[in-house]
Amino acid sequence: MNTIASVTLPASVQQPRYDRKTLKTRIVHFGFGAFHRAHQALLTDRVLNKLAGDWGICEISLFSGDKLMSALRAQDHLYTVLEKGRDGNQAIIIGAVNECLNAKLDGLDAIIEKFCEPQVAIVSLTVTEKGYCIDPATGKLDNSNERIIHDLQNPAEPHSAPGILVEALNRRRERGLCPFTVLSCDNIPDNGHVVRNAVIGMAETRSQELADWIREHVTFPSTMVDRIVPAATPESLQEITDALGVEDPCAISGEPFIQWVIEDNFVAGRPAWEEVGVEMVDDVMPWEQMKLRMLNGSHSFLAYLGYLAGYQHVNDCMADNNFRLAAHRLMMQEQAPTLRVTGVDLQQYAHKLLDRFENPALKHRTWQIAMDGSQKLPQRMLESVRWHLQQGDEWPCLALGIAGWMRYVSGTDDAGNEIDIRDPLAGKIKMLVESSTAEERVLALLNLHEIFGSDLPVDEQFVARIQIAWSELCNLGAREAVAKLVD
Repeated sequence: MNTIASVTLPASVQQPRYDRKTLKTRIVHFGFGAFHRAHQALLTDRVLNKLAGDWGICEISLFSGDKLMSALRAQDHLYTVLEKGRDGNQAIIIGAVNECLNAKLDGLDAIIEKFCEPQVAIVSLTVTEKGYCIDPATGKLDNSNERIIHDLQNPAEPHSAPGILVEALNRRRERGLCPFTVLSCDNIPDNGHVVRNAVIGMAETRSQELADWIREHVTFPSTMVDRIVPAATPESLQEITDALGVEDPCAISGEPFIQWVIEDNFVAGRPAWEEVGVEMVDDVMPWEQMKLRMLNGSHSFLAYLGYLAGYQHVNDCMADNNFRLAAHRLMMQEQAPTLRVTGVDLQQYAHKLLDRFENPALKHRTWQIAMDGSQKLPQRMLESVRWHLQQGDEWPCLALGIAGWMRYVSGTDDAGNEIDIRDPLAGKIKMLVESSTAEERVLALLNLHEIFGSDLPVDEQFVARIQIAWSELCNLGAREAVAKLVD
């Protein structure tokens, strides 16, 4: 079968300009998902194209992804990123990946041993919020998580990302090897601190001496990542096939814009990412807050309310001027005042975000963005609400966005169509929805302390404003409620 590694590709396709035979596995990455392929791996590929070097990536997947990994191997670990802009597309062949391992294909011990190779300097992760096995209420390791329970009983045969990291670090320590840097690239606030809590929490269940060694020798830099990368669809894969002249089952599409901000704290070296535009800084938090609240918060607002209104894609929402105006109002009047980032023109940033949302080539599904809302609402909206409550300000857009999530997880859109809800708390949410009437729904869902904490459900002003927004959505529908917001 022909692959991108065995055929002559069109001259318009960008291909690696470096000798891939010189690559060594110096980065091991958890999660060969769409975002990683179009972001961290692509930027590492850019460094190699500019400076050469040996910074190869080994991709790891645990209990899924075996078909994708098999396909990746069949094409010599090459894959395609199609950058889709308003003025045309650019296909890029990524060569930075030099090997991959999957638990089903290769066994768990082979994966753990890969982390223990002496030249491995960085272990990076894109495993989503739930992959860190952290209890949202405490910020600490969730000992009730099924995989954590397994790992506590079988520490040398772990199934969770924290468990695997700890076992690998334990083996490196016993063998006298240097530690590696653990680099979270997930879109969660203070992600370095999150993964540090997970790893040290797991280590403490095994040995205080091991936990202390990790505290002293391992670094966990925080990062901010930004690029819109919709999930692959048959249509997007066919578009890439047409551009290449051959199928690439590992291909992914994304927007031209890309940003990566990293806390520069690496114990065993790193690629010269700053040479390709990555911002290496001392403190990532202000950048994280800006992106999570202005971009991701408005994305979630558009996803829930847009889906309820029948809009399948973000650019469909943006074609409705009321949704566009509401997203801008949310960014500038309710999210921007809560930020402490400096040296950034937030008005210009907001207009750039709206322009990115309008990109008709991406077809970013509102349903995809709406997934895992229980993990996203706290940092995207609720922290801003807490700021406004302290200031005594108004926050109608945030209220409608939160009520939009409540309507969404109630299970039907404004046309009465059933919604396929994907969320780690889906079982709890369904139970609360089914045991409450529409009039009781807000109070019922506020019982989810994993999302709302213990403070917001007892804040009378918060509860009243969410109930008002909920009533408007129920009575008017999402389109009219958004229109009323910007009237």
